[in-house]
Amino acid sequence: MRSDMIKKGTQRAPHRSLLKAVGVSDRDMDKPFVGICNSYTDIIPGHVHLNMVGDFVKQCVREAGGVPFLFNTIGICDGIAMGHVGMKYSLPSRELIADAVESMVEAHRFDALLCIPNCDKIIPGMLMGTARCNIPTLFVSGGPMEAGRTPSGQIVDLISVFQGVGALQTSQIDEAQLREIEDHACPSCGSCSGMFTANSMNCLCEALGMALPGNGTILATSEDRLDLYRTAGEQIMKLLEQDIKPRDIMTSQAIDNAMILDMAMGGSTNTLLHVLAIAHDAQVPYDMARINELSGRTPNICRVAPSCDYHVEDLQAAGGIMTILGELVRGRPDLLHLDCLTVTGQPLGENIRRHDIRANGQKIQRAGLSQATRSRLSCHTDKANADGAAVLARLASDFDPEDCIRTVANAYSPEGGLSILYGNLAPEGAVVKTAGVSPKMLRHEGPAVIFESQEEACDGILGGKVKAGDVVVIRNEGPRGGPGMQEMLSPTSYIKGMGLDEACALITDGRFSGGTAGACIGHISPEAASGGPIGVLRAGDRIRIDIPAHSLDVQVPQAELDERARQYVPPEPRFKRGWLARYTAMATSASTGAVLAHR
Repeated sequence: MRSDMIKKGTQRAPHRSLLKAVGVSDRDMDKPFVGICNSYTDIIPGHVHLNMVGDFVKQCVREAGGVPFLFNTIGICDGIAMGHVGMKYSLPSRELIADAVESMVEAHRFDALLCIPNCDKIIPGMLMGTARCNIPTLFVSGGPMEAGRTPSGQIVDLISVFQGVGALQTSQIDEAQLREIEDHACPSCGSCSGMFTANSMNCLCEALGMALPGNGTILATSEDRLDLYRTAGEQIMKLLEQDIKPRDIMTSQAIDNAMILDMAMGGSTNTLLHVLAIAHDAQVPYDMARINELSGRTPNICRVAPSCDYHVEDLQAAGGIMTILGELVRGRPDLLHLDCLTVTGQPLGENIRRHDIRANGQKIQRAGLSQATRSRLSCHTDKANADGAAVLARLASDFDPEDCIRTVANAYSPEGGLSILYGNLAPEGAVVKTAGVSPKMLRHEGPAVIFESQEEACDGILGGKVKAGDVVVIRNEGPRGGPGMQEMLSPTSYIKGMGLDEACALITDGRFSGGTAGACIGHISPEAASGGPIGVLRAGDRIRIDIPAHSLDVQVPQAELDERARQYVPPEPRFKRGWLARYTAMATSASTGAVLAHR
């Protein structure tokens, strides 16, 4: 065993002495050492219950024959970090988490690893770290949050609160109504209830093959999640026995499967940024150009908030991720790579066969939803629905599972929910969540209204500087320029809340929250700080967006753009000391996943 390096032989007597201090017995020295990489913290709703989950999983691994060792990574809540300097630390934290996983696994010679992430950068950070270490690994997340329900019956989520701020500015609602939304939007532990980045990544782990079926959609408060945790504790020991490692699973074909799912369900644009970084650490060649090829063949058959009114609990009721993949198999038989290995020890096709409820004659499932009695490994607020998940009340009346997860023949669109745009504004590409764009905004041309930071943009939008027809430009927010490529949920939510989402577009070298919807184009590469064309835009320049044609251009002659580029002087780095100064010096383009250059 790999762990024999720290526990076998006369020279390891000091090591064994230290291990005995933490409760390891002589009998344990002959068993596999299993690291449990948790990410518990009190400040993230998706992680506040993971102390209980970690202890339970630890017990399950022990019962399955392993010797479990629990440790934690850091975690940043993107929602709480949103709209201030804290968001600049979110994407860089991914690198710290990956480095922490690598450090703990290599220093302590674990034989296997069970990862418990849930939100934002923690999931990709752990995937990156495990790809480097390449020991048998399984992911089991903390599960999604319940959707909120106000006393009047309105279904709400975190994005409802952000949009409520914009609605208050335009007197569409009053402060009491905003407070009601605020109080009910986040009623339980778990990753925020829409198909934002956290839930997108947890769902992608199923298609990628690194998590068990149900990982992305069984609610955090559902008692059925305990069965998932128990199975994970048992299955990691089987993976160790079979010597199935992350790089056996995370191949280019498996990454295709993950991105196909993302496009089929209209997931977050951030998934692309993270998948490129994961591929980099898994030593798998993969680039943005592949996305348009896959998108052209992948129908968008599922939409979840913020792209529509469904939430992850609705998706679970309609069958979950394996049912989305099952519909793709029925409607596009040659699209997925069904022979890709997964952590079940079976190929993806077998997982779909076993867990696609429609293939087994069902249309709706109650399993995986929270009931009036919630899981003992979870927590909820006093504003949570007393009867459990809000979707339960609709299952017998107006819930249509075949609208939540559509057939290929009835797809929202014949092409996927993500697109890569190229042009003289984005020579290395930009990304847009097409599933969240109104048909009216698929093509748009308008004058540039330029802001040099997200904070400046928020003030300008709320201050009335943006009018119908404009193209909002937020620059110097890329990996190096921001630094940290902070998410643009606040400005996009303000635009929507003010009723401008079908009249304005927004482009940036930064990125958007998984909660963003509308004609919002991010990851423009090269970024302004690296001399990209977005840095030389001037107020009033006409910008033309043609999403069906995959193009993003400014209507300025190339000779003039070249002259502007020659005169351009990038702004000074915003941070001169500390972690963000180091990150600024090492970060690469969003088109390569914003990985650090020294790797």
